Amino acid sequence: MTTIHLVRHGEVDNPEGILYGRIPGFGLTERGHEMARRVGEHFAQEDNAPDALVASPLLRAQQTIAPLAENLDMPVFTDDRVIEAANSFEGQTMNARTLAQPRNLVRLYNPLVPSWGEPYRQIALRTQAAMASLRARLEGHGPEASGVIVSHQLPIWMARLAGEGRPLAHDPRKRECALASVTSFTFEKSTLVSVSYENLCADLQPGHAVAGA
Repeated sequence: MTTIHLVRHGEVDNPEGILYGRIPGFGLTERGHEMARRVGEHFAQEDNAPDALVASPLLRAQQTIAPLAENLDMPVFTDDRVIEAANSFEGQTMNARTLAQPRNLVRLYNPLVPSWGEPYRQIALRTQAAMASLRARLEGHGPEASGVIVSHQLPIWMARLAGEGRPLAHDPRKRECALASVTSFTFEKSTLVSVSYENLCADLQPGHAVAGA
């Protein structure tokens, strides 16, 4: 049995509320760092300690995994396959007025793909491939090996929908993937046998929608 924990990064310092996507330099807020510390404490428990650590190359993901890496004195492997999804709205403040602009409106013709960004299927496949690579690295680490991947909301949600056999097209407002939450996939050899979700920082969640994480 092998478990891969997909962890969403902590709260990001984004006072202008733009859809930051893959734009470099967006780090954690003070509350985001507290979320990261809580993630580190959770996984550093003796009966829960992972055998390998992976993170998206983006700053917010690297900062989120840093306390855990320090607690366990383990290196972090950076995997581009778990980076945030590409989005043509990146850099904009998202609201009804922005979406109504002609340059943006033409991008909304097919929400099932979605037409404004990286296809859902592509996101799911690359995230699953990163999970498979980590499972291969964990071979030989014992009968209940585990690894942590710090990623972003959409890649994590796509991996969950695909793993559970659900359609990838969805309402973004209904994603179950809070900041610094953990979505865990347990495999028996290469077969997915269970998916679970835990919101480690329910008391630290912001009281408003987060613009693109």
